[in-house]
Amino acid sequence: MRRAVLLYFLVILSENLAASNKPRRTVFFQDVDLKLFKESGFDSLSSLMIRDDFGQLVVGARAKVVTLSLDDISKKTSEANWTVSPADKALCIMKGKDTEECDNFIRTLHTIGDGKMLVCGTNAFNPSCDNMNFTNGKISLEGKIEVGRGKVPFEPYQRFASLMDGNTLYSAASSNFLGTELVFQRHGLNPLKTEMKRSWFNEPTMISISLVEVSKNSKDGEDDNLFLFFTENAVEERRDNIQVSRIARVCKSDLGGKRTLQKKWTSFMKARLDCPFGDVGSPSLIQDVFLLQDQNDWTDSIFYAVFTSNWDSSSACSQSAVCAYKLSDISQVFSGRFLTERDTGSWETYTGVKPYPHPGSCITDELRASGVMTSLNFTDQTLLFAKNHPLMEGAVTPITGRPLLVRAGPRFSKIVVDQVTTLDGRRHQVLFIGTDFGWLQKAVKFDGEDGRVIEELQLFQTPQPVNFLQLSSKTGQLYSSGSNSVVQVNVRDCSRYTSCDDCLIARDPYCGWDQVRDQCSSVVGASLGSMIQSWSDGDIRMCPISELKNPAIAHLTIGVAQLLQCSPETNLPIIWHFSGNILLPGARHTVLDQGLIIRPSYSDSGLYTCETVEIVKSKVHRKIVVQYMVQVQDVNTVVRNLRTAVITLAVFASLLLFFSVIRHLKAKEQNHTDCGTV
Repeated sequence: MRRAVLLYFLVILSENLAASNKPRRTVFFQDVDLKLFKESGFDSLSSLMIRDDFGQLVVGARAKVVTLSLDDISKKTSEANWTVSPADKALCIMKGKDTEECDNFIRTLHTIGDGKMLVCGTNAFNPSCDNMNFTNGKISLEGKIEVGRGKVPFEPYQRFASLMDGNTLYSAASSNFLGTELVFQRHGLNPLKTEMKRSWFNEPTMISISLVEVSKNSKDGEDDNLFLFFTENAVEERRDNIQVSRIARVCKSDLGGKRTLQKKWTSFMKARLDCPFGDVGSPSLIQDVFLLQDQNDWTDSIFYAVFTSNWDSSSACSQSAVCAYKLSDISQVFSGRFLTERDTGSWETYTGVKPYPHPGSCITDELRASGVMTSLNFTDQTLLFAKNHPLMEGAVTPITGRPLLVRAGPRFSKIVVDQVTTLDGRRHQVLFIGTDFGWLQKAVKFDGEDGRVIEELQLFQTPQPVNFLQLSSKTGQLYSSGSNSVVQVNVRDCSRYTSCDDCLIARDPYCGWDQVRDQCSSVVGASLGSMIQSWSDGDIRMCPISELKNPAIAHLTIGVAQLLQCSPETNLPIIWHFSGNILLPGARHTVLDQGLIIRPSYSDSGLYTCETVEIVKSKVHRKIVVQYMVQVQDVNTVVRNLRTAVITLAVFASLLLFFSVIRHLKAKEQNHTDCGTV
């Protein structure tokens, strides 16, 4: 019988764990040990940049740039204002824009090769750029205004992407006042841009654009790549307005063509980016991407990307996911077959003869040996093919063919990945995911297991999207921002794990139990010594045995509903035991997230235990939260006991009064005797 009950318990528990969809631990704003920067007049935060070299966080907002100390961002170190001229604002308003839009929103902050910073703003729908210096602890703009069209959008809140390589800026942004033309281009000495063709960009939705550089250092001398992630309407679909996620690639050494594709990318290729989750046929739309580059072999580098299945944030059915892609798999897709557009408008696999070299290829040592030194040496036949065939047949699929993590509820908006070395010398990835409600989710993925969120932190007091998320390699701190505030979080903080059991069973790669200091501490930079860690299976048998506290005494009354409170520090499901047996819900017992409601009878007297239950690799781990020794009485007994107590108290009071009078009389008689003697 007990085995059947236990089996039932495990089935129910598994269902609860699957359905709860809760992070293991939830920490609210007031309980988070974070640094916060927010001041009056600081709003519409629109760019963020870490400068580890001089210990500053540079923040762009409306009409100003401020610098904050990386060690403590609540300390503002300097400020530079860049306001719009009255003439530019008047012209902007005359073109139909409102007063707020006709300001200067600082959208781009980049470090230039000489250590200066490039600053670009919308400047009342007239994008402009300037250089900024940091000297003697202060920032200052040079005042040498340059045209910023194509470097940042005209609109203050339109999505775009940019990347600085030395003194060369790459950007993917709208290039017209209406914001309808997306151009991916390189600025500077050898400017290049994409063709204005439907097959290159088809009504990009601008939901997300990310630009990432990959340094190869490959043996065959192949050039470095730039990868662009975006969403657009799929030209290859027979139905209209089917949104898909894309990954595009270009070569950094691309110089354009000599006649065909002059000053245009000759290496631009794109492919569908799949992240299968949610309803069949529902589009997975990319929101952000992070590259974890392998320094030993570039083909082992991994892109981590966040997707949403339904970008309508008001939808209760919205889901988000994290998918990971290996660069070797991406390269294989770009080395494959192309799609071609027929006269009927349909897209089919190209089966004809492809020109040499493979269209979209980067220059390699093999090509240099054959006399092809740059893209200017490509034949017109090769370039014409590349111009008309930018879309690959194959789709880039995630590692293992499925997402690392799928969650329902608030949409994922940003992602950063950190690599942590545990005490045994192994490296593990920790995912930090921002949501559109201002929460930070901390997730881990171990080999052979699904990803899981071990903690979520509320970053902002008021719900707002996480717009920026960056990790400093110098401080080990995570910096994030919404629309009007910046926060700093110590991702290595293990103090919220208050016991050895909790520290180990959380399987947080950052944390281990320090047996000397008797606390959960960061393992980053620590040696084995007194530290213990069990990331593989959360083996709490390694912990010292802790003594249980005496149970609390609870006096309950028959038939009167009363609460036995149980508030664990984690979001794990709780199970109640009564006199050693699992307590199942019934007519007299109601199990809640925060306790147990009892409508007791005499038979309900006894020991009640509330414990959290967690399943790790099929092992069930239990931890006692609280125990109660319940004593049940009926109302009549309570009244009789109360009456008896009142009578006893009255008798006791009368006796006290009687003895007090006797003592008073004796004292008086003694005083009289003493006076007579005198």
